[in-house]
Amino acid sequence: MERIDSFTVDHTVLTPGLYLSRRDGAVVTFDLRFKTPNTGDLLSNSEMHSVEHLIATLLRNSPEKDAVVYFGPMGCQTGFYFLFDSSRLTEADAIALLQRCFEAAAVYDGAMPGQSAKECGNYVNLDVSLARRCCAAYAEILRNRTVADLVYPA
Repeated sequence: MERIDSFTVDHTVLTPGLYLSRRDGAVVTFDLRFKTPNTGDLLSNSEMHSVEHLIATLLRNSPEKDAVVYFGPMGCQTGFYFLFDSSRLTEADAIALLQRCFEAAAVYDGAMPGQSAKECGNYVNLDVSLARRCCAAYAEILRNRTVADLVYPA
């Protein structure tokens, strides 16, 4: 069986950051790594779910929303994937969009988007204050990122 690309990343040297995971035609996948997997430091289910709801909502309400393909959690609980249409958004613009969304999420003062039984199958573990804290920490990681920083460590 062919080994998938994400399994070729050396997770023992991976640090929190923003990485270019892959390009599939016009679709580009960014790896938003929040935690360091080699230390066993994982996002809780509530952290992952809460960040997902808030950031996905901000991305899909941004002026660049037509370029957003997907934002969601990694199965390994160490971060998220952001997929976008590179024919509509450059990598530099995608970084700027993520920076804006995470900064906005860090100070978000509204109700958690999608926090009802009708809107979400597991709405009970959503926590807007938890999402704000996680997003504030990641906004700091993103603050000075550029396209040159998108490379996985060797």
